[in-house]
Amino acid sequence: MIDPAMDRTDVALLRLLSKDARLSNKELAAAVNLAPSSCHERLKRLRNAGVLKGAHAEVDFAALGFDLEALLYVALAKHTRDLVDDFLRDVVTIPEVRSAFLVTGRHDMVVHVAVRDMTHLKDLALDSFTNRPGVTQIETSIIYEATYRHDLVIAEA
Repeated sequence: MIDPAMDRTDVALLRLLSKDARLSNKELAAAVNLAPSSCHERLKRLRNAGVLKGAHAEVDFAALGFDLEALLYVALAKHTRDLVDDFLRDVVTIPEVRSAFLVTGRHDMVVHVAVRDMTHLKDLALDSFTNRPGVTQIETSIIYEATYRHDLVIAEA
């Protein structure tokens, strides 16, 4: 459901930016039939409201020598808010970590990492995860291939 404070033009701007965050304000304004100044104000409002959180470059990790990606399934000893919050806050400071999720089910956390090779993955698991306070177990799944969706998917009212 779309926030009632947002209209079709706001959604159109978000869709355009989710496909290509490099579009200029002038290009965005033309695409949604707005004056550039009005478009700029809408984008500013969306940023201030926390709807538009940022723009990021999509990087090919293999081109940088990180030929292996994996998911680490992490079990925690306790599920206290402090332990969970500390884990999520700290784990994203590890350079190899791409994302971290608090999940339901058998595991407590799922962490996506990009590493050079199996030795790097083993060292990362042993040095940055198994010795972390509260971590009782990790399981690892190697990612053979991945596809990503960046376009905006929302249900309109």
